[in-house]
Amino acid sequence: MTVQQQLVAGVAALGLALPDGAEATLLAYLALLGKWNRVYNLTAVRDAERMVSHHLLDSLAAVPSFQGKTVLDVGSGGGLPGIPLAIARPELQVTLIDSIAKKTAFLLQVKAELGLGNLEVVTSRVEDFQPEAKFDVITSRAFSDLKEFVILTRHLLMPGGRWLAMKGVLPHEEIALLPEWAKVSANNVLVVPGLGASRHLIVLEPVE
Repeated sequence: MTVQQQLVAGVAALGLALPDGAEATLLAYLALLGKWNRVYNLTAVRDAERMVSHHLLDSLAAVPSFQGKTVLDVGSGGGLPGIPLAIARPELQVTLIDSIAKKTAFLLQVKAELGLGNLEVVTSRVEDFQPEAKFDVITSRAFSDLKEFVILTRHLLMPGGRWLAMKGVLPHEEIALLPEWAKVSANNVLVVPGLGASRHLIVLEPVE
């Protein structure tokens, strides 16, 4: 099975309807990630087939849970899950933030080469970020534990907004340590094609 066939089969297994040309754009992103990874060490996953399952399909599995118009991807690194999300949902405005300039340089290159007009890239520590408008959804894939995640980003969440934290096994200890003003409102088990590992999407909301 080619990488393209693996992606198409995985998207079908997830039941996702992607825009025209999205698969080709996702594969172009994967090629850029592989190319830049040799110099910038953006991901520990080097094999193209594993990149499809561990990065693309893992990110795409969470796509149906994203509601609203604006998304902030915190500690985006190589652009996950933000870039696959921006490609799959062009109507969303997705902002990627990372404090490491070489990572945001890569993200800006992806935005330019793939023509992703709904993508913004910010080089900053998230606690120092003061945008003009707050976000409907704040997400992270490998940023920190849940407590630090909500504390550092609370000032960026729109009233009525939600946090979506992508995790492996269900983080019972992290949930127990959440501040009293944040609660878990849903815990979605993600089944990622080709990924034989536990994945959870933890949905958090402020306690009114």
